[in-house]
Amino acid sequence: MSAQPERPETSSSPVLKSIPASSRPQTTTCSARDLNCETIENKIRKKIQHSWKGILKVCKEKDVSNVGEIPVSDFLDIAGKFNLDLSEGEINQITIKYDFKKNGRFAYYDFLQGCILFLKPQETSLLKRVIIQKPQKPLSPGPQTTSFFSAMLRIQPKILHCWRPMKRTFKSHDETHSGLLNVSDFRQVLHDYNIDLTEEELFNILEYYDKTLTSKISYNDFLRAFIQ
Repeated sequence: MSAQPERPETSSSPVLKSIPASSRPQTTTCSARDLNCETIENKIRKKIQHSWKGILKVCKEKDVSNVGEIPVSDFLDIAGKFNLDLSEGEINQITIKYDFKKNGRFAYYDFLQGCILFLKPQETSLLKRVIIQKPQKPLSPGPQTTSFFSAMLRIQPKILHCWRPMKRTFKSHDETHSGLLNVSDFRQVLHDYNIDLTEEELFNILEYYDKTLTSKISYNDFLRAFIQ
């Protein structure tokens, strides 16, 4: 006996806002983290890249405990305020994906980095089209902490503005052509382009890109996070 098709949701947005994400029916057997929202995120990527500072500011104001999460209802309000133009179904899918703990709270840092940064491994067919050179060894990254996201989001606009000459400068410091720079050279190149990292920001970036404590960073991996 074939399964009956699910009825489409008929509730209006105000009603949806009052229902915790954890209480809404899920239309997939995948776990929340495995939900594929790539199409939705691609749809709103430009708007997020244009407005992410404002979105992050409002999210932080709502996040009084500074845990990187806000109630789903607050995210829905923010999505409307910044005209993300998401349908009810898209909102439902996004909130399920980023409600990692299934407690009706939305992980806004993860959402923003997913729309702005490119930290997930790319398929081979895509890498051929990426201007940044593919690393000789696949990246085995460290933890994607809230502090790491915050540092990367802060410097993202400047990186986008100067990444081509910055790449050439990175390569000029890479005398062995290994694709790696020691930490002091890496930091100096960023400084040359008026990007100054605090000690905490540097630590969090190193924790991600140098989790094996080699004191070297793949500058191609670093730049790839901002360019696709």
